[in-house]
Amino acid sequence: MEFKYEVEGGNFTKAGNAASAVKKVLKQLNVDPKVVKRVVVALYEGEVNVVAHAYKGQILVDIDPSRIVIRIEDQGPGIPDIDLAMQVGYSTASAMVREMGFGAGMGLPNMKRNADSLTVSSKVGEGTTVELITNLTT
Repeated sequence: MEFKYEVEGGNFTKAGNAASAVKKVLKQLNVDPKVVKRVVVALYEGEVNVVAHAYKGQILVDIDPSRIVIRIEDQGPGIPDIDLAMQVGYSTASAMVREMGFGAGMGLPNMKRNADSLTVSSKVGEGTTVELITNLTT
């Protein structure tokens, strides 16, 4: 099963729509609730990162019997130092984003913690791609 969601940069009212839709699908597929929670947390963090930092993006979700692969691609400023961005508490979020309660520097660390595999690639001035893999079987 494949799904695609468009994400609009700066539109916090729609942040989380993809995560909610994926949660609904996973529940319908009777995926273990603990796995659903991990996937939804990781996806929500990625979705909010696109909204907070990029101009626009898309989320591609591929669900098969053994795993869920989520690819988040954005067009935005990119991440100059991925290792630094992976540190808990590091954030480049604007003051406005922080005032809304986002940008605490937990996005990428939470994504890593809630996925079995996380790959981040980025080109400054172009955008960022994040791939999350969560296994459904042990």
